[in-house]
Amino acid sequence: MATAIAAVAREARGDFTIEEINVAPPAAGEVHVRIAGVGLCHTDLVFRDQFDAFAKPAVLGHEGAGVVEAVGPDVDGIAVGDRVILGFSSCGGCPRCAEHLPSYCQNFVPLNYAGMRLNDGTSAYAGLDGARISSHFFGQSSFSTIAVARAGNVVKVPSDCALPLELLGPLGCGLMTGAGAVMKSMACKAGSSLIVFGGGPVGLAAVMAGKIQGCTSIILVEPVAARRAIALEIGATDAIDPAAGDIGQAIRALLPLGVDAALDTTGNIGVIETALANLAPHGVLGLVGVPKDIGASFSVNVAALMTPGLRILGIIEGDAVPQDFIPELLALQAQGHFPFDRLIRTFPLAEINAAVAAQAQGECIKVVLVP
Repeated sequence: MATAIAAVAREARGDFTIEEINVAPPAAGEVHVRIAGVGLCHTDLVFRDQFDAFAKPAVLGHEGAGVVEAVGPDVDGIAVGDRVILGFSSCGGCPRCAEHLPSYCQNFVPLNYAGMRLNDGTSAYAGLDGARISSHFFGQSSFSTIAVARAGNVVKVPSDCALPLELLGPLGCGLMTGAGAVMKSMACKAGSSLIVFGGGPVGLAAVMAGKIQGCTSIILVEPVAARRAIALEIGATDAIDPAAGDIGQAIRALLPLGVDAALDTTGNIGVIETALANLAPHGVLGLVGVPKDIGASFSVNVAALMTPGLRILGIIEGDAVPQDFIPELLALQAQGHFPFDRLIRTFPLAEINAAVAAQAQGECIKVVLVP
């Protein structure tokens, strides 16, 4: 039995507590990863604060990167010492997995959100007193110095990657989601127009992806001036401050015929309705933002949707296969086309609560916690 230092979520909207925990040996199909860095994602806070179904106390964290420290039975192709990024879990055997759409795996919810091993109901983590702590969040629970990850979550870091390992974890979720939404889900074409609502890490990854795709108009809508400024440096052609006036009028001033593709990262119903109202014929609206109210909904006029052939897509993990897409994004970064490292600010894992506050207040774009 190993021990680790972890940030433990014990109550909704409560601070994470830094605790020493017990870590079970890797079971069949699992590995231990010594975490070098783990991204702080909005989804971690959603599951801490809004989803009681993920039992607390729990170790969250799902954008881990590190070095394989131990390998359990029935694991092939992964060795101690491998540098890895951790993605989400999928079963590999259902129809969606067979179509190379693992984020729509029929077992996605239990594999990523159950907080336990599905075969026997055990957790990989416990307090020093033996009390159960939920594990396997997105198949990794990486707010810890040691993560117990499913082997299918592991993506090996290419040997020629020059970036520090600690910075790579956000590729496993947020950055993959934003980039994949543009490059895969909506498949934006060269010469098309793209608008992104929200300039957090997902939104700015989408901006960079729009440039990669050859979009000629890339608009970011974001209230924080510093985020609008960096967006213009990394690919946006225009940036709109939503506090400056009517957003729809600002969009139409730039694109009178509407926008070909819109991506909402905010989960704000008013923003989603604005995006839909400003689509060009056969335009597509992608949704990746989680609403504060999980039961939130909006109404759509069916004729207004059908006549111009508008499309609305719910997007999970950018429709990406992590083992394929993460190396592609790393190659694009090495070529100067996906400078995601510019978005990152590191904090010690022990300062996770200060990091949460700093990210919420717009003081930084993407937090990476370093154990």
